Amino acid sequence: MAGSHKQANTVPSGADPILTARLEAIKQLAGGLSERVAVVDRGFNVIYANESAWSEDASRWSDRQAKCYEAFAHRNDPCGTCPATKLYESPEVQSVACSSGGDGTACGMHQAFPLVSSSGEVETVLVLFKAPPKPTKQTSRVHPGTKSESTLGELIGSSAPMREVLDMIRLVADSSATVLIQGESGTGKELAAKTIHQTSYRRDKPFIVVDCGSLPETLLESELFGHVKGAFTGAHATKRGLFEEADGGTIFLDEIADTTPVFQSKLLRVLQEGEIKRVGGNQPIKIDARVISATNKDLTELVKGKAFRQDLYYRLAVLPLSLPPLRDRREDIPLLVQHFVAASCKRHRQPIRQVSPDAIQVLTQASWPGNVRELQHYLERAVVTTTGPELNCKDIVAMGSDPAEHDLRTIARGATRQVERARILQAPNTPLSPTSLIRPSKKLDSATHCVYM
Repeated sequence: MAGSHKQANTVPSGADPILTARLEAIKQLAGGLSERVAVVDRGFNVIYANESAWSEDASRWSDRQAKCYEAFAHRNDPCGTCPATKLYESPEVQSVACSSGGDGTACGMHQAFPLVSSSGEVETVLVLFKAPPKPTKQTSRVHPGTKSESTLGELIGSSAPMREVLDMIRLVADSSATVLIQGESGTGKELAAKTIHQTSYRRDKPFIVVDCGSLPETLLESELFGHVKGAFTGAHATKRGLFEEADGGTIFLDEIADTTPVFQSKLLRVLQEGEIKRVGGNQPIKIDARVISATNKDLTELVKGKAFRQDLYYRLAVLPLSLPPLRDRREDIPLLVQHFVAASCKRHRQPIRQVSPDAIQVLTQASWPGNVRELQHYLERAVVTTTGPELNCKDIVAMGSDPAEHDLRTIARGATRQVERARILQAPNTPLSPTSLIRPSKKLDSATHCVYM
């Protein structure tokens, strides 16, 4: 940070190297942002705050360290209950949010994330503050790929969990620090990595995807680092590795948890030294490729079980990013449905089809254990196997034996009962026989498109 009040906020000599690396990455990212960003330690001391965070009353902190509650909540004493303390008490908590500052003025915290040291302890937290009420000149490094608040590149979502993900991607995009993306299968980890690349200054350079789980150790090493002629049987010529092919761009290591300890050791050296050696060669080759890795497994548990190197974990997770499962962002499902249906219609050369409100309701209430990928494939199959200008409940659920089918059928029947009840209440003068109340007529079935006899 520029200014004397920011020079006081430095990391002491001998500090943890992982925390130092993360702090330096945060400084690079937050220095030019109009959004307020700060790093706070266990004692509520402000280790770092960008220009925007200090701008309200910078002169007060020109000659001494500030407490977060003094600088941002304008209090003389700590806030009554700060949610950020949960990050120290429960290491498994990945983020917390705050809407008020106890019984005093709110500090404006929007989200706080733990910054873990090389020993695995949460020593400091990264705090992102809510935007100020008055519009400010945008100086952040958000690139033209942002179409609206609900999209960033090909990522779609307006729910609170997805807004946090999009905000974090915008924050970390232009850094060269490693990013570890964690989330269940089908949550869009590769898409998030691609979005980080496309919104960064590296977007005109290669984006290389490597599925670490699909290659044996020796082949994976040869693919990533390359090999020299005669290094092994079949190596008839020298080959450049994918790290070299990604020069200036980004290399995405998917399913990083499935790699062997031997390969993890070699990858750690690459991250530490910034150079590779081809298989069978001794000449080091400098590389300039940002590393983004992803896994659907809990790496912290694998580290505890000695199945994944702890030092590599902290090298990969300088900037951690967690993608929420679809069940935690249900309000995004209508947006995703419209997007996937339109894309499928275009891909299969069909007129654009609409989705009925009842079908949207059914899709929103389904569990989707396969997350966004399952929803996308389900909708594509509906587009291909049905006709008509609109997808309705019957089209959505009567398509086969997917895991979601029974869930969708149950929800569809519930939605149908609600529609039938509403119609009965709206027509009190219509004579109804006991039989019609027990079993709806086929005419009603056709109107709702959701009844299965």
